Amino acid sequence: MTATTTAPAAVTPVRTESRPNARLRAWATRAPLLPALIFMIAVTQLPFVATLVISFFDWNSLYPDARGFAGLANYAEVLTDPDLRRSVWTTILLTVAVVLASLVLGLGLALLLDRKFRGRGIVRTLLIAPFLVVPVAAALLWKHVLYNPEYGLFNGLLHYVGGPQPDWISDTPLLAVEASLVWQWTPFMMLILLAGLQSRDHQQIEAARVDGAGDWQIFRHLTLPHLRRYLELGALLGSIYIVQNFDAVFTITSGGLGTANLPYTVYQTFYQAHENGLASAAGVLVVIGSIIIATFALRVVSSLFREEVGRS
Repeated sequence: MTATTTAPAAVTPVRTESRPNARLRAWATRAPLLPALIFMIAVTQLPFVATLVISFFDWNSLYPDARGFAGLANYAEVLTDPDLRRSVWTTILLTVAVVLASLVLGLGLALLLDRKFRGRGIVRTLLIAPFLVVPVAAALLWKHVLYNPEYGLFNGLLHYVGGPQPDWISDTPLLAVEASLVWQWTPFMMLILLAGLQSRDHQQIEAARVDGAGDWQIFRHLTLPHLRRYLELGALLGSIYIVQNFDAVFTITSGGLGTANLPYTVYQTFYQAHENGLASAAGVLVVIGSIIIATFALRVVSSLFREEVGRS
């Protein structure tokens, strides 16, 4: 018996790409993004850096020669000034009320649109429409078409049923601003929660129905826990926008009657009092608060993506 030996197959060397060529390829891939990156830095970061620098100066535009370095004095004044502290409290009240009301109404509308019925596409389009309206136009709509005590729709309906004729903006100024913002932001919350409802495990829901669970039990024990992340995301994103809202306060009440929030107070400090340093310090604090909220929002978004990847 003769043993046959086979020659080992020739190993072809694998040519690895040289490091300069790899770097060149990486730069060629990223090069189309550089103009957008440069534009973003020029539009967002450079003005913020300029605002940050100005916030450390005692600078009134009416007295440019009296400008001097103030250190953290502007920030201390922002945190201790009664008007600014009142505007911070108004901002918190406005944000909490609008976000909570928008979430509750958005959840109800999302549950309605999650059901199949004739004309659902048309109803969904109509419900999204308020979010697509320009904020200033929405505020003007509420101020003149709805709130006007002489020819507004609300007082017209009350007159038809023999009710009182209140001056909505003067009698309930903060509520008037909140109602217009709730009308505009409810569709945004509805879209987020509707996406959450449509990502549910329908087999689990059918199994619960087979076991005898009712609609309320399914909503409480299955739907609501599933929507927790989406509710958090809607609350965080809504808070970022409402904290920075300026249009509704400026258009409806002009910051009067205790409705001046922090962005409007910054506007007053800069354009009316001409205190550039103080206004810049308040603006920096608004940006820092928005970044903190945005950080939590990004964490919620990343956790949602991880959950979707885990399911797939």
